[in-house]
Amino acid sequence: METEKLYYADPFLKEFTATVMDCQPLKSGFSVVLDRTAFYPEGGGQPADQGTLNGVCVIDVHEKNGVVFHNCEKPVEIGETVSGVIDWARRFDHMQQHSGEHILSGILCETFHCDNVGFHMGTDTITIDYNAEISWEQVLEAERRANDYIYADVPIEITFPSREALQTIDYRSKKELTGQVRIVRFPGADCCACCGTHVLRSGQVGLVKIFSSQKFREGVRMEILCGRRALEFLSKNWEQNRAVGQRLSVKAFETAAAVERLEAELNAAKARQTQLEDEVFASLAEQQTGKGDVILFQPPLRPDGVRKLADAVGKTCCGLAAVFAGEDGQYAYALVRSDGEDISPLVKALNAALHGRGGGRNGFAQGSVQSSRVEIEAFWKMAF
Repeated sequence: METEKLYYADPFLKEFTATVMDCQPLKSGFSVVLDRTAFYPEGGGQPADQGTLNGVCVIDVHEKNGVVFHNCEKPVEIGETVSGVIDWARRFDHMQQHSGEHILSGILCETFHCDNVGFHMGTDTITIDYNAEISWEQVLEAERRANDYIYADVPIEITFPSREALQTIDYRSKKELTGQVRIVRFPGADCCACCGTHVLRSGQVGLVKIFSSQKFREGVRMEILCGRRALEFLSKNWEQNRAVGQRLSVKAFETAAAVERLEAELNAAKARQTQLEDEVFASLAEQQTGKGDVILFQPPLRPDGVRKLADAVGKTCCGLAAVFAGEDGQYAYALVRSDGEDISPLVKALNAALHGRGGGRNGFAQGSVQSSRVEIEAFWKMAF
């Protein structure tokens, strides 16, 4: 016997009573069947409702052959009348996301003669796949039109047309349908076969915001949020941008330009740092001319800086140049022999003695050690 689906008659129904028809144990929890339910089962890209039955948590809901199964943490008595309570915040969020997707997809599919070929309602974001190339400017225009439709507060129409009437309706569907078809119409925006729950008027969606549009297969994949979820995301984003503006001493709408200026200043400083670093390295290398095997200790340097100094010294010292940069207990190192002689045995011994890791070939190696300067110098004396 099929379950009476109260969520179709009234998607805003938050509480209901029903009779327990069956209760069977699962690997985890119990599967409960009611004669009627307001719990929406997972389907059409929309997650299942959650809530309680007589205070027992309903953690998942699914449908098979018209029967709705409620996965509950504890059993309920067969034949008992139970009170069901829907997690309304979760349900209304799903209704906003699903309805917003309808509005946006209807506009995009009509405008670009494409299909919605994928829809996933995640906990953080909603993704929709379209089989057409759509530019970012076109995406933003579709977003504007979708929000204009929301502001118009258009009533939503949901029907179960007869087979004959269905043949006269131009509606979207991802697959070939059999049996009774449920048509969800957003007049002027979308007409689609859909089993999900939706708002009653477009204004209840609140807003639609598209966050990204990336090339995906033969079309694009968009990330969107609707309603309260979009508002909360934008609010957090605004607060973060406002905080960035305060740090940069600019207004919130001027942060991008301020960051560009900061990047230019940073790049100039890095270029100047590299120039000064090269001059210092050249001077240090000149001081080691002809000294043979040498070891140098330096304050912390960028990994590339350790290598560059070892290269410079290796060209002048006529031996092995070893550079250790860091602070006592943690050093990055680079070893260079300008003649390319194999130093892998030395590197292996160094890593073993100084708690290091790293390697290389053709007269070059780099890595790091967790040892003091005294320990490094003692190893150096022993090795040479």
